[in-house]
Amino acid sequence: MFYILGFYKFKKIIDINSKKINLQNYFLKNSIRGTLIISKEGINGTISAKKKILDLAINKIKKTFKINNFDSSNLSNSKYQPFHRAKVKIKNEVVPLGIKVNKSKFKNYIEPSKWNKLINHNRTLLLDVRKPFEYNVGTFKNAINPQVTNFREFPSYLKKLKKEKNIAMFCTGGIRCEKASTYLKSKGFKNVYQLKGGIINYLQKIKKNKSLWKGECYVFDNRISLQHGLKVGNYSMCSGCRKPISNKDKKSVKYEEGVSCPNCHDSLTNSQKERFRMRQKQINLAKKLGKKHIFQKEF
Repeated sequence: MFYILGFYKFKKIIDINSKKINLQNYFLKNSIRGTLIISKEGINGTISAKKKILDLAINKIKKTFKINNFDSSNLSNSKYQPFHRAKVKIKNEVVPLGIKVNKSKFKNYIEPSKWNKLINHNRTLLLDVRKPFEYNVGTFKNAINPQVTNFREFPSYLKKLKKEKNIAMFCTGGIRCEKASTYLKSKGFKNVYQLKGGIINYLQKIKKNKSLWKGECYVFDNRISLQHGLKVGNYSMCSGCRKPISNKDKKSVKYEEGVSCPNCHDSLTNSQKERFRMRQKQINLAKKLGKKHIFQKEF
């Protein structure tokens, strides 16, 4: 069994380059996979390994950045390693919005147990701050998605909101809401709320028969999507456009394994489709021989 920890921490970070090299080497040496983003404002990561190895890695990360506790973290598991490799990246922001986060100014975190009551109120605007393709996989009942493909475009949408509204925001693990809520508070919004721990925390703690969540939750690893109880969902990944596809999508005449799906079939050129067919042919041949091809994504 592999364990996956998603976490983030807003904190001033110095000596970024040396920390990146140190952790990249540590991950490779100890068979830890996933992604860790380091910036001057903090860290954001999702990493996976066997339980004992993961625990040691978490201690290593906390010691490296002099952290006692993460701002938020979610632990789940998988029968297979959901990441192909280890990546430690340096970026200007942990989430690109162009603003700084001041943790001391935001305190309106809503526990999953109290979330349903808040979002059922008729004065609450329920905002899904994720990308449209994530929203299409699953979301909360009556949630609105700004249809923003680049998070830097998000402030343009937020400017249209009315300040007297109760605004309840959510995302996968919480970090995108941290940025968005900070922006709204800086613009004078008073009633801004955030689902603590994000959708992952909600699906882990709220039983399906009491849940207001509809569909599945897209995750950025090879599990693709999660259901209540953090069970692996039913979505897979299109090799043509790298977007999640459902079982219904696979019944479409525009779906071709390893080549295209209804989302990308009409936009792909014939030469791209032929190239993808050759790739899939090589993958199928490797499967027959009991081998794993370098381009094979599924587990």
